[in-house]
Amino acid sequence: MITSNPLPAGYPLTVLMIGTSGWQYRDWRGRLYPAKLPQRRWLEHYAERFATVEVNNAFYRLPERHTFEQWRERTPDDFVVAVKMSRYLTHVKRLREPAEPVARFLDRAAGLGAKLGPVLIQLPPTLRADLDALDDTLGQFPSGVRVAVEPRHPTWFTDDCRKLLERHGAALCWADRRSRPITPLWRTAEFVYLRLHEGRAKPWPGYGAAALTRWTARLSEVSCAYVFFNNDPGGAAVRDASTMAARARRLGVAVTRTP
Repeated sequence: MITSNPLPAGYPLTVLMIGTSGWQYRDWRGRLYPAKLPQRRWLEHYAERFATVEVNNAFYRLPERHTFEQWRERTPDDFVVAVKMSRYLTHVKRLREPAEPVARFLDRAAGLGAKLGPVLIQLPPTLRADLDALDDTLGQFPSGVRVAVEPRHPTWFTDDCRKLLERHGAALCWADRRSRPITPLWRTAEFVYLRLHEGRAKPWPGYGAAALTRWTARLSEVSCAYVFFNNDPGGAAVRDASTMAARARRLGVAVTRTP
């Protein structure tokens, strides 16, 4: 049965898993990637420096199973891959008739084996709350698969939605834009999932010390958190991930490897 890997082997029960949303960014050459390193080797280089990544491109085009299998084979044993659900379910079907899209997604993502981390369901900003549709969607996932939901319309932020997520053990994805939370900071699952989209520091879109310190303090109170920096231009995500990790370590919190 397909399951999400809760923690990389060898880590304590309280840990921050810090990574970035993707790894294939050309402007990271000369920053994270050596100038002469071929792009076909970027994943291996990334995985030596981070223990987790969020695969964003699955949202736009769901990879074939053999691609997920290749990612599994090319990364270390402790590597964890969070995968963003295909937009076909969220933006085309708008959570309606979820059985086939979820089954197809899971069949392909199963190629990751034990390296599969949480599945992220990011909803369209125009999709108003439909708790029955979300309930049906979450019910398609096996109990061993961790799921995080990122709603982007304010009608979702109600007690009924919170209870629904809790009943399924799904995390409300915490999201930040411009160095401020844009979602409630509900804890609806045994893990926390945080996406940092854009900071206010210079150079754009980096995060400043104060914002990273606030987020680190919040995360130090949870048992397991997946943190993905989505502010990739100019290598900001890599810098900010390293800075947050250093702050967490000073607080005595275990953190997966960072550059």
